Amino acid sequence: MFLGVEWYWWLIIVAVLVISIPFKVRFVQWWSKHQQEKKDSQSKKWGDDE
Repeated sequence: MFLGVEWYWWLIIVAVLVISIPFKVRFVQWWSKHQQEKKDSQSKKWGDDE
């Protein structure tokens, strides 16, 4: 027992963290791309040829 938690709970916690980190990284990349696209679309004005 470590910090009042059985060893198998630590394995479960570590497994959840290891699985969730790639999803978080992917979400952060998607979110930054989404924000950049939103910013780009707002910066374009009517009548611009760009």
